[in-house]
Amino acid sequence: MLRALDAVSAGRAEDAVLSVRGLTVRFRLRGGRTVAAVSDADFDLGAGECLALVGESGCGKSVLASALLGLLPANAETSGTALLAGAGGQDGTDLLAADEKTLARTVRGRRVGLVPQSPAAHLTPVRTVRSQLEETVRALAGTTRRARRKAAEDAADRAAFPAGHLDRYPHELSGGLAQRAATALALVGDAWLLLADEPTTGLDRDLVDRTVDELRRHADDGRALLLITHDLAAAARIADRVAVMYAGRIVEIAPAQRFFGAAGPRHPYARGLLDALPDRAFTPIPGMPPELSALPEGCAFAPRCPLAGELCTTRPEFTAGLACHHPERPRA
Repeated sequence: MLRALDAVSAGRAEDAVLSVRGLTVRFRLRGGRTVAAVSDADFDLGAGECLALVGESGCGKSVLASALLGLLPANAETSGTALLAGAGGQDGTDLLAADEKTLARTVRGRRVGLVPQSPAAHLTPVRTVRSQLEETVRALAGTTRRARRKAAEDAADRAAFPAGHLDRYPHELSGGLAQRAATALALVGDAWLLLADEPTTGLDRDLVDRTVDELRRHADDGRALLLITHDLAAAARIADRVAVMYAGRIVEIAPAQRFFGAAGPRHPYARGLLDALPDRAFTPIPGMPPELSALPEGCAFAPRCPLAGELCTTRPEFTAGLACHHPERPRA
């Protein structure tokens, strides 16, 4: 069964909407210091697939998404490649090498949509939610006013945003409503690739399930979804594969059925994330993650790892979906 799941994931990778290789982000600080926010990220995201990127706060998940959209601050330095497949046989676009004009006119909102982590910062304060949705449809498709209105209302319904609030301004919305408005704005363009950065923030469990189910339908229509989340229950509900990030580095990528199933993940940190859940061992991982400006030379998780040994003073390579010198054995 596990080999079959691996084969399915490999098949999706061959039909990749997004192929990331060696994505690295460094922030330059005063005094010559640097913050290693993302290091050598490698993954593929296939058409019809949801990849959940999970990990503790500050591990670099949102920085990775911002790098893909060219939304990093001026003190950021990026390297590697992030090839977004072209449509209709056209050449793909390296998102890390593309200039601002290309990203603004042909990528953001059109080929790549974003559900932002901070929706208030992405909603125009002097425009109603309806006008922002309709303006987005007009910019992307140039349809009639009636068609724009229907598309806006349909996107709001998909995001569980109440129709009675469409004519309200962002400051009149609660945090949960603002999150749903931002989700509607991301869905209205039907982008080929959707980056959802903590899309369930401020939502109760029923709305979390409805929101992630709608994002899953977006992928099921032949598009791709990168779900960045702390909510492992949401990831278990809709993900095909799970990528675990620790201290700026992806340390494991596994099929979701294996990751959340009886076999479990192989990296000790990933095991620790699951064991910290209330419906599992409810045991927190001891210690704290390292500062990204002062990472150790070896395995960054070693100071917190019960399996760490002398070999962990060297940095483990990422091979076969895992970066660990002492991987856990499958539980079953």
